[in-house]
Amino acid sequence: MTSEVVENEFEFYSKAEKYWKDVPATVDGMLGGYGHISSIDINSSRKFLQRFLRVGWSQPDGRAVGWGAGSGRITKRLLLPLFKTVDMVDVTEDFLTKAKSYLGEEGRRVRNYFCCGLQDFSPEPNSYDVIWIQWVIGHLTDNHLSDFLKRCRTGLRPNGIVVIKDNMAQEGVIMDDVDSSVCRDLDVVHKIIRRAGLHLLAEERQENFPDEIYHVYTFAMR
Repeated sequence: MTSEVVENEFEFYSKAEKYWKDVPATVDGMLGGYGHISSIDINSSRKFLQRFLRVGWSQPDGRAVGWGAGSGRITKRLLLPLFKTVDMVDVTEDFLTKAKSYLGEEGRRVRNYFCCGLQDFSPEPNSYDVIWIQWVIGHLTDNHLSDFLKRCRTGLRPNGIVVIKDNMAQEGVIMDDVDSSVCRDLDVVHKIIRRAGLHLLAEERQENFPDEIYHVYTFAMR
């Protein structure tokens, strides 16, 4: 798939970095003009995640990381209320800088702000109870996504989970030249998850999003 859609990896990644540098570091900017869906998104994500936090998971020093963290929307509203410490990873330095003020006092519990593309980042082994990856896998080629998920697996603490929440195409793979990303269908994503050696624990389609946008699915795996 990747060889058919992404012909030049360097251009694929550099165009995406350039695109995001021009996006306002606001909730509306992060959500492509759909800032009004933020609460629906967060509430659904919290319910999805709490199923795993209730079942056999108890860490007084719970740690999470948000990949493609942007200016901190998910960190502030989803991860910090549930975990003692959080790390943030994003390729756009300006977003991480804005996050420090957006997060306010609770931002003191953010341990690290990593400015890095996911294709180049390796989590420390046995570091996180939850690795949350939202609206960012489309900026990785298939091979880099599979390799990244393998590295995530080593970054999990006992009983930890990797969560992906992202757009899904109806069929096949769709290339977006505007933000230099791909949107894969469920079949392709399932194959990449299996190739990474991860086991799918749960899968859920997001409800109550506008009809005109892609279907959004959440996956939990370890």
